[in-house]
Amino acid sequence: MEHSHYISSEVLTLEVIQEIISQNKKLSLSEEARINIEKCRAYLDKKMTANDAPIYGINTGFGSLCNVKISNENLSQLQENLVKSHACGTGDEVPHEIVKIMLLLKIQSLSYGNSGVQLQTVERLIDFYNNDVLPIIYTQGSLGASGDLAPLAHLSLPLLGEGEVYFDGFRQPSKKVLEKMNWQPIVLQSKEGLALLNGTQFMSSYGCYVLIKAMKFSYFSDVIGAISLEGFDGRIEPFNELIHFIRPHKGQIETAQQIKDLLSGSQIIEQEKQHVQDPYSFRCMPQVHGASKDTIDYVKKVFKTEINSVTDNPNIFIESDIIVSGGNFHGQPLALALDFLSIALAELGSISERRTYQLISGLRGLPAFLVDNPGLNSGFMIPQYTAASIVSQNKQLATPASIDSIVSSNGQEDHVSMGANAATKCLKIMKNLERILAIELMNASQAIEFRRPLQSSEFIEMFLKSYREEVPFVKEDRILHYDIEKSISFLNSFMVELE
Repeated sequence: MEHSHYISSEVLTLEVIQEIISQNKKLSLSEEARINIEKCRAYLDKKMTANDAPIYGINTGFGSLCNVKISNENLSQLQENLVKSHACGTGDEVPHEIVKIMLLLKIQSLSYGNSGVQLQTVERLIDFYNNDVLPIIYTQGSLGASGDLAPLAHLSLPLLGEGEVYFDGFRQPSKKVLEKMNWQPIVLQSKEGLALLNGTQFMSSYGCYVLIKAMKFSYFSDVIGAISLEGFDGRIEPFNELIHFIRPHKGQIETAQQIKDLLSGSQIIEQEKQHVQDPYSFRCMPQVHGASKDTIDYVKKVFKTEINSVTDNPNIFIESDIIVSGGNFHGQPLALALDFLSIALAELGSISERRTYQLISGLRGLPAFLVDNPGLNSGFMIPQYTAASIVSQNKQLATPASIDSIVSSNGQEDHVSMGANAATKCLKIMKNLERILAIELMNASQAIEFRRPLQSSEFIEMFLKSYREEVPFVKEDRILHYDIEKSISFLNSFMVELE
């Protein structure tokens, strides 16, 4: 097995990112990336020697200070000042898993040879990644338009021996870690600070992290929904492919087929039914889950483009002999996609909670609240309350961030994406979906026991057997908080191959 991933111009995908992380691969620069970085830096140095004209961000101030020319002897100080002054993050710390992806994506973006950074700067970021030296970054501070300025400033501070990092199991000053590792602080050259701070790696990393989870939990929505259908003694007809071929949305067809496959061979689904139709939360799983699948596919395409792009400014084009100032740092594509993803994930949670509600309602021969001797036992009455409260919070969090904009930098940056807020909200919704589906699994696995001795499909019985090793059947009231937490852990530990 290859234990290194080589940074190159080859397309980086979510599946590759998951593989790098799950297999704890080290990063290395390919020869192609190394040449691209060195050629671009040499070109910029030559350009600065031969040309005294103002070039934004290279020998000028930033934002609305773009017309202030900076003397050559102060260019290094200019870049260092930029990193320090922009480190204005606050709020919660960014999870370590996402910081790791930020490092990977920043290295990838700088490797194309359009950013003008020093080779040693990129190599030091690789050192951070490979040695789990994780900068302390904060969730609040980015407008998602001039790049993720504040978060990326905190990502870059340790290059200078400034700020703090998480290393060896605890938070500590970057300067001490550099000394331990015998690393000298990087002396930033012209444009480097701006190359590090401009970019969409905060938004992109959140998006990648959520998407990897979203693909997994979209699958769990189908699996748990199928178990709920069995527990509710539901009908198989709504999953007939003929229905879906005359409304051929890709996700709808895939969901119907997957649920049919999950239920193949089930004695419960094949038994004669006493009812003609099921409620929408069961009958319309292909249409609802499928729409969320299609949304996830769309968002994947947006992020695949983004993580294989150069998103700092200005951009250097050696072959055309030009340095161009533009706006590739603007996060609008990501902001819209993250908001769309948030809505899609919130809807998977919404329909899940409705199935939970149906299961505890004393219908279809099930006892009220899925417990023997209801009254003395409250059974699964209150987990539905919990799911309902989380679903309601998701509705609030799913309000789009991208519809907002606030003017900054004295009017120079007069439209922003708010994509960073969209990103952090999306992660909260994803975590909430995990909890909602865990609660449905608790209810569905309880309900199906009242269908015994009939058996479900081989896969579902295997899945439930694994689950029951963590969360036993509820015979009488107990503290269900622990069951919810164990159910969440079970789902997160269950391996699903991404496609």
